[in-house]
Amino acid sequence: MKKLLLQKVQKSFQTEIPLPSSKSESNRALIINALAKGVDNLSNLAEARDTQTMMRLLASNDTVADVIDAGTTMRFLTAYFAVSGQNKTMTGTPRMCERPIGILVDALRALGVDITYLNNEGYPPLQLNGFHFAGNKHLAIRGDVSSQYISALLMVAPLLPEGLVLEITGELGSKPYIEMTLKQMEAFGVVAQADWNTKIITVLPQSYQPIPYAVESDWSGASYWFSVVALSDNEDASLELLGLKENSLQGDSVVTDIMSHLGVKSEYTGRGFKLSKIPAEASLAWDFTNCPDLAQTICVVAAAKNISLTLTGIESLKVKETDRIMALQNELIKLGATLQEVETNHKYLLTPNAVERLPAPVSIHTYDDHRMAMAFAPLALVEEVIIEEPDVVVKSYPSFWKHLSKIVTIVE
Repeated sequence: MKKLLLQKVQKSFQTEIPLPSSKSESNRALIINALAKGVDNLSNLAEARDTQTMMRLLASNDTVADVIDAGTTMRFLTAYFAVSGQNKTMTGTPRMCERPIGILVDALRALGVDITYLNNEGYPPLQLNGFHFAGNKHLAIRGDVSSQYISALLMVAPLLPEGLVLEITGELGSKPYIEMTLKQMEAFGVVAQADWNTKIITVLPQSYQPIPYAVESDWSGASYWFSVVALSDNEDASLELLGLKENSLQGDSVVTDIMSHLGVKSEYTGRGFKLSKIPAEASLAWDFTNCPDLAQTICVVAAAKNISLTLTGIESLKVKETDRIMALQNELIKLGATLQEVETNHKYLLTPNAVERLPAPVSIHTYDDHRMAMAFAPLALVEEVIIEEPDVVVKSYPSFWKHLSKIVTIVE
């Protein structure tokens, strides 16, 4: 098993971090551009493995589309290949084939897509056998499981013979990701009507227009650098994160608000955001419904800074690359912190110093999850820490360890 030892940072730092491009924006742009029949007009696409996998599969004529462990790629390509009438076998890693896709498949079947499960009902692998419009332009879909199902349907909706009226039922999670999808669709010439009171989105039949499109840097990737500043014990420590926009499409840009409570001030510079230290609060309650990918980052900072944290809106973490709630519970307890569900309405409480912690350096298991590795890496600002299977970061941020080595001494 490969491991990295991250040695405790002993000095202050003032440096720049050239952030990776947004995987979320890149993957949407690739699907929309393919629907627009655009060629070579996208720039600053993410180097993340998920995005590279999307590019490879869009360019491939193979009958089998292996998405590896990329959930977004699986969902977006299933809708794309289905509505474009391609016969494909959609598959991935064993964990990918444990992640549900039934809600999306049911919706596509209602539109007229012929889909067969090849193993377990409701899960990949699955076979796409063609598309014959069923005359149905009204769909109802749950909003509390994955916004990616909704985004996948919205992006292909303009190509349906009668468009699509999509009614979102139940609670709507990760709304900013749906808004990102709609804004990117609009950039390529397709306008949708979204009524957030009734939770009905209407997309008329339209044609995408191929345009030059540049992807923003990744706010999810930025969150780990907020942690680095938050955990530094040097008051003059600062970072400038390059390539971020002041008015971002990405929901994870809310990290500026969250981290202002945990000891980080952020200021837009024109090139990105400059981070510096400010006093932290003793406790924080936050609803992560619209930014679930930030939960691991915030939990580690709270545990390391002895901040009591109440979390809601994190139930979707159970069906990510791993069961992230379970993974957090297992690893935070090594730091002496507990993460426990305290009510039946899915509220969780992180309590620092709740149990006896393990001696440093703590070895963090990453569960084949890129965000576990990057969320725990900033602990090196406090103590030595070992990260197991560090190569998992290639999924979203392949240059993470190279960038972190500007601040942290890393020993293989």
